[in-house]
Formats: sequence, structure tokens, C-alpha cells
Amino acid sequence: MAAQFGRRLRRGATTTAVAAAAVAALSASQAPAAPQTDGAAGDQSAAGSTPSGDSAATGNSPYHTDLPPLNTPNKPGTSVNLPVTGSAEAGIPASVLAAYKKAEQELAGTDAACRLPWQLLAAIGKVESGQARGGNVDADGTTLSPILGPALNGQGFALIKDTDGGAYDGDATHDRAVGPMQFIPSTWATWGQDGNGDGRKDPNNIYDASLAAGRYLCAGTRDLTVAADLDRAVLSYNHSTEYLRTVRSWFDYYKRGTHEVPDGTGVLPADTGGGTTSPSPTPTTGTPGGGASTSPTPSPSTPGGGTSPSPGTTPPPTTKPPTTPPATKPPTTPPVTPTPSETFGSLENAGTGTLTATAGEAFGGRVTVRAKNKLGKPLAGTPVTFAVVGATDARFTGGKSTVTLTTAADGTVTAPVLTAGERTGTFKLTAVAGTTEPRALSWTASVTARVADTIVRTGDKALTAAPGTEFADRVEVRTTYKGTGVADTAVTATVLTAAGTPAEDGKGPYFEDVDGNPVRTLDLTTGADGALELPKIHADDTEGTFTLRLTTASGATLTVELKVEAAPAA
Repeated sequence: MAAQFGRRLRRGATTTAVAAAAVAALSASQAPAAPQTDGAAGDQSAAGSTPSGDSAATGNSPYHTDLPPLNTPNKPGTSVNLPVTGSAEAGIPASVLAAYKKAEQELAGTDAACRLPWQLLAAIGKVESGQARGGNVDADGTTLSPILGPALNGQGFALIKDTDGGAYDGDATHDRAVGPMQFIPSTWATWGQDGNGDGRKDPNNIYDASLAAGRYLCAGTRDLTVAADLDRAVLSYNHSTEYLRTVRSWFDYYKRGTHEVPDGTGVLPADTGGGTTSPSPTPTTGTPGGGASTSPTPSPSTPGGGTSPSPGTTPPPTTKPPTTPPATKPPTTPPVTPTPSETFGSLENAGTGTLTATAGEAFGGRVTVRAKNKLGKPLAGTPVTFAVVGATDARFTGGKSTVTLTTAADGTVTAPVLTAGERTGTFKLTAVAGTTEPRALSWTASVTARVADTIVRTGDKALTAAPGTEFADRVEVRTTYKGTGVADTAVTATVLTAAGTPAEDGKGPYFEDVDGNPVRTLDLTTGADGALELPKIHADDTEGTFTLRLTTASGATLTVELKVEAAPAA
């Protein structure tokens, strides 16, 4: 969740004392007791057992700790589709509720054995983003403003270095949880879904994120009507016992009844706006039974705050301690606030060229961007991180996939030369600037396969044969592109007369097909490094000079002379 959502539990702060405090809080709110886990791989069976953050959907990002109200929205066993009335906390924004129910229906058709209840998605959505910030989404279900968790930089949270070049979270250094269901980019790359059928997989869209969360929770052979499987599913989302208890509380609450409210009017968590994380509770001494030990009973106090004397005794005279003048506090220097002209405001494209290249060659175009300040003027000295993102072996100069440079006096900066590898297809290039308010741009780049521009013979022996015999030497050729061999190049071999016309059937040299029949045109394909050895060439009884023409689809051509003549008399 984004830091501005306020009070959150930090991953790892799960001592025995914290667990005891959480149990006490849940008991007071009538939430269910924490279920027991069976120690399966990836589960957290006790407070304080925290697997690595990148094994959880959210990267173990912080989350809202609000609990449901004591009064349930309806009695157990009654309808979960109530009219637009009832407890405000039981209200779920219309688009958000529709997304949860759509995901449930989708999973019922594709993974019926999982038995995913939409109320579980609602519980996770409540804890992760306050139901997409109270349903702050557009008509398609996409959040109107980004919902980002803190940078997972290892300082109080998991350490997860950037995996998406800032494409989803605007951070090219560390990953952040993204969207209403708070997926980290690396998890979204595997589990992302298109829940609304628009052809895109967007973690900021509630339909896409809900379906992805449903599939993630249903991983393997889980049956979410079984308590142990449900616990494992929730713990796989965020490895925290406190998280499990909180989600379980809202899950039970929503099962008792909900109602639909207009988008943008949902109740935000009470901890919204504080901008701080939950402080760790002060440890208390636990008793063997699990409760907190009782403190010694203090002596009765007098109205003035002192301890009253025992009956029948005379209190000693009191003396007023000397007063110490307050220490003089040194003057503090107020923090320097950058002016709008010194503050980063935006990042824009500044003339990026065409990003296409042939395998193994440098791209003709280079990414160029311009940073501007809050006044819309060019801003010098702004760090910009360029990143290569996706399934590609293209790299910047020096073999790097990520490079950070600073803008010049005119606010512009150009990425280093990008060289294509051997892998063809498309990938992304991103540019990210700014820390508190990062801005990101992205481009699609493409690498095409080499196409042979030359076909050459690798030998120079004259090719002759007597009528009715085979040519003793085989023809070997190689297709290349700028001197580099090109495999899988289609080559057509045709036997022609000396005049350049196709040889008549039954006259002149020929190849044999798979059935041994003579053929004078043959389609072949080069092997590794563009090499090709032609099949044996046979001579019939027709003497003379003939031409073997070899052509590629790109138009490269090679001709080889073939002579059929009787052997000289002994």
C-alpha cells in the first residue's frame, strides 16, 4: 500500500509480544482466532517466521490494520446481497464489488475445485487498498490515481530490487506493490490477468487485479472451503500471521452481509492520512498460559501524587528540591525547501528516434528525454534511469541493461547506444526520473532477424562429369549478412542451359528427389552459420555446358558452371 495510507504493520515485527497484542485486539473486535497452519512450504506457522518478501504476491508490503466494527452488518445465514442500506463499513463500491464477483464466476468456470468466495477477495482488497481507495476508479475499473506501496529497499520492508524498469511502479531502483490488490511487478509478470477483456493486463485495473488475485489464491490444488487451504492462500499473499488474522476478520464480516455503494463513496480505512507506520507494541512479560503477567499493585497515592504514609506513623518533613533553570535550547536551522524552479516536475520525450535494429547491430535511434521543473522549464542535473525491460538480450554500451545519467543545462539527456542481441521480437525501453513523485516514459523497441544479402561458394573446383555419371564434387555454399552467416535461409537451386534458360526435361544435369526421380529445381535451407551442401548432381547423356543458379528470397544470387563431356580417349 502507498505510504500515505498511514498506520501499517512492518514485516518482521512479529515478536511473541506483538502476537499477544494482536490476539487481544482481535478478541475485542469479535474477530476469529488465528487458525493453525500445518507448516507447508511457503506458509508461516508462527509469528516471527517471515519468508523472503519476493515469495509473496505483495512482497510483504505494509497493509491496513483496521478491524471490522463490533456490530456485524447482518446475522449469520442471511443474504449477502442486501439493498443499499446498512453499516457504512459493509458498503463496497459498485465497480469493485462487480470485479470481485466477476472473478469468482470466472474461477468457478476454470477452477471449480478451488471454490473461491468473492468475500475473500473483498477482505484482501479492504486490507490492501481500502477497496481501491473507496472505489476511486474510472468506468473501466482503473484507479484514477496510482496506488503504490513504499519502496521495498530492505529498510523496514523486504529488499526487492527493480524488475520492471519502473514500468508499473515508476521506480527503477526497487520494486513497489502496485494497484488495488498490491501486486509487486515480478509477481504480476507471472500472474497478471485481463479481467475486463480490453486486451491489457493492468495491475491498476480492479477487474484485472481481482482475477489475478483469485488465480494466485487458487494456486495448486487448494480448496478454499478448507480452513487450512484458505490460511495457506492468504499467507502466500503476505507472509504475516497478523495479516492473516486481519483478512480473516474482514472475510467473516463480509460473509455476514454487504451492500453496494456508488464508486468513490466507500469508507476509507481509519488509518488513512497519517503517513506513518504502526509502532511496535512495548513488550510485556508473558505468563506460561499466554496472558500478560500482572503488575505489582501500587501503594495508595495522595491527591498530591505522593505515597500515603502507613497508619500511626509520622511522615518525615519534606524539603523542596532546588530548582534548576531550564537549559538554553540552541537555535534550530529551518529545513531548506527547494523552490519550484529547483523541483522536478515532469519528464517528456525529446526526439527519440526509431527503435528498430537487425540482430547483432546497433539501433539507429536513441531515447532522448527532457526533465522540467514545477514551472514547466528545463531542469538541469536531474538523474534519469534508462532501462531495458522484457525478454531480450539487447544491451546499452558496456553490456548494461540499466543506466542512470543526469540532464544537461537544457534539461535533456540521451540514453547510451543500444545494441541488439540475437533474440528477435519486441521489448520495452523505459526512462524514469524523480523520487518522491517519479515520472516514467516507455517505448517499444524491436529486433528483426538477419536476412542474407550474399550467397557464396566455399570451394572453387571445376565441376565436370562424363555422360551418365555423377559429378565427383558436391557444391557447398554459404549465405551471409554483412559477412555473418545466416542460418535457416531458403535457397532455390535451378539447372539452366548455357543460354540461361531452364533445361528441358530429360536433358542436362539433374538432382534426384526422395523417390529417385530426376528434378532440375530444388528448394533447400541453410544450416548453422548459413552453410549448405547441395545433394549429388547427376549427368544424363546430354553433353554441353550448363549453369546451376542458386537464389535466396532476398534476391542474393550465385551461378556455378557445370560441364558434361566425354572422357578423353586413352
